Amino acid sequence: MKAHCLCNAVRIETGEYREAGACHCGMCRRWGGGPLLAVHCGSAVTITGEEHLRAYRSSDWAERAFCSQCGSHLYYRFLPTGEYIIPAGLFEAGTALDFRSEIFIDHKPAYYDFANNTEKLTEAEVLAQYAPQ
Repeated sequence: MKAHCLCNAVRIETGEYREAGACHCGMCRRWGGGPLLAVHCGSAVTITGEEHLRAYRSSDWAERAFCSQCGSHLYYRFLPTGEYIIPAGLFEAGTALDFRSEIFIDHKPAYYDFANNTEKLTEAEVLAQYAPQ
């Protein structure tokens, strides 16, 4: 799958991942102004235009990156495993995604809801599953 930022300075290639999810945590909502709709792409990711990347260490276990040219959000990277979560909107038009999951559901504001029937995990469930021990 191929993705790129608004100005095309940074391009990303991944394997075939068709499941998209939403994160409702406060950091993701502050980062993008709403829930992060993204694809978990594992660690096999190729990035070109790395000189335009700027990364912010948002927690003890993750960093978030953006393009220094256009400001597009490029990824959330889980540092212990090197796995990338890439915003779904960066993928080229026509990329078929299936919206399957929502995390930090207990942090979702009341002003929006998704109609999709998704797996929903609370903050405690996410941390139990993913946080480094």
